[in-house]
Amino acid sequence: MQLNLSRLHFPVTTLGLGRRAAVWFQGCSLRCPGCVSVDTWATGRGATTVDAVMEAMEPWLAKADGVTISGGEPFEQVRALEELLQHLRAKAQLTSDILVYSGYPWEQIAHQVAQWSGLIDVLISDPFVRGAGQTLVWRGSDNQRMHLLTPLGQSRYAEWIKAPKAALPKVLDLFFHEGEVWMAGIPSEGSLEAIQSHLADAGFSAATSQGDCADRNGVLPIFT
Repeated sequence: MQLNLSRLHFPVTTLGLGRRAAVWFQGCSLRCPGCVSVDTWATGRGATTVDAVMEAMEPWLAKADGVTISGGEPFEQVRALEELLQHLRAKAQLTSDILVYSGYPWEQIAHQVAQWSGLIDVLISDPFVRGAGQTLVWRGSDNQRMHLLTPLGQSRYAEWIKAPKAALPKVLDLFFHEGEVWMAGIPSEGSLEAIQSHLADAGFSAATSQGDCADRNGVLPIFT
């Protein structure tokens, strides 16, 4: 099965509990205003297969506390998403949860998710809405909803549904790849500008993929 992929990383600590293997799908038509992941919008990029993704992730899965799938928009590649979830559920340890982000309202994807009983433990739905507040953990804006879909999801995440961001350390994950620096996580309003300012003070120029459209869980490239 073909899958259009933006990137894979391990460990990611800012998009769910523990040290996580993370998959970012490539392609998103939602294009929410304020998006920090404009680079994941374009379609026709990153063509690979579900089998290749699983092969790349294989060394991580035994060590990961969970798997996070984001984008881009995973539900715009629904068959590839289903196949990936099936493979991950078969491989992941019994205590590893699978968390999926979608910018679609829950009401639009609930029927599809119901057909995948047991494949997703936690789903965070709804588009980023700039100005809706950013006070809840693992959500880019406070309109987004966390759905606990399995007993494992309930046991691990029930206490976090209404938890404030202040309950967790204020961090972003940092990755280096082919001369680029990537940050994964959910930046607070103004944090990217602060990072750019600090880099400028140190003599670096920086740009991010943030644009007039907003993502739930941004992956932010910085070029120096």
